[in-house]
Amino acid sequence: MPLRLHYSRRALRFNFPARTSRGALTEHVAWYLHLTDTNQPDQRAVGEAAPLAGLSPDFTPEFEARLHTLCTDFNRAQLTEAGQVDAQAWVEPQWPALRFGLETALLDWQGGGQHRLFDNAFSRSEAGIAINGLVWMGDAAFMGDQIQQKLAQGYRCLKLKIGSLDFVTELELLARIRQAASPAELVLRVDANGAFSPAEAPGKLARLAEYSLHSIEQPIAAGQPAALAALCRSSPVPIALDEELIGITNPAQQVALLEAARPAYIVLKPTLLGGLAATAHWIELAEARGIGWWLTSALESNVGLNAISQFTAQYALGNMAQGLGTGQLYHNNVASPLRVSGGLLHYDSHGQWEV
Repeated sequence: MPLRLHYSRRALRFNFPARTSRGALTEHVAWYLHLTDTNQPDQRAVGEAAPLAGLSPDFTPEFEARLHTLCTDFNRAQLTEAGQVDAQAWVEPQWPALRFGLETALLDWQGGGQHRLFDNAFSRSEAGIAINGLVWMGDAAFMGDQIQQKLAQGYRCLKLKIGSLDFVTELELLARIRQAASPAELVLRVDANGAFSPAEAPGKLARLAEYSLHSIEQPIAAGQPAALAALCRSSPVPIALDEELIGITNPAQQVALLEAARPAYIVLKPTLLGGLAATAHWIELAEARGIGWWLTSALESNVGLNAISQFTAQYALGNMAQGLGTGQLYHNNVASPLRVSGGLLHYDSHGQWEV
């Protein structure tokens, strides 16, 4: 019998309002793509498509209609081999989350529907992946409490969302961290989500540099190429591009961006970039130019996080902490074997999936 594709919807609810400089989130909708075959009733595969409000090109009212059309066309095609399906051919680049969902469902099917998309030390429960502890925006007390919790939990890398408090208060939070842990003890990253104007960015970067930061993600809003290139050349804090990459799917334009900006790092979110194959291409371009990179989840549930984590573990990561969420943001997340201990994300071979 041919493969069958259908979808389901899950409204993920945050344990607290997740604030960025673009606003607060209390709910995030994930769409799951399910692959089945009546000849193999015990095998089921799943991928996640979860467009992110304010960032994903495919966060539109038409998303479910496009998902429904994909399932209809897929089922009409009477396909029998997942390995013959190219997600990039089936889903246009303007639907990056949907591409990621189909691509990862196909990989899961090829792996037997066991949610092990790649065979590596992480998926075999032999090694963990170093991750940064994310400190969400909020008032000073809320952020201070998060910082203390992350340090107590053994994280060796912290990432602070900045841009929502007054700048002096944010500097005071960074000072508190540095009083608790030196640069040798703790890697410190910040993410401005484009909150600085080009005019104020140089002065703010100079102040931030006093705290020995590893990097700053997207100090100015995307789409200002001249200002970005000038900032990357002069910034005392290494700059990592994040939102700047979203929507750039033409290979020539990708090369042009990296050549012009020459950032220190790029931050890669497969849900926003069009899947794992698209992310691998960005990695190839970056490494050819001596640009560092790390992978980051984008508020996916544990289904998407699992796929991104296993893909990440395919690479030699060294000591670079990845921006992989821990699955603890939502009170109704999918149960999974993903666990965090001592700042490392692990795949627990004794854990169970519920999806």
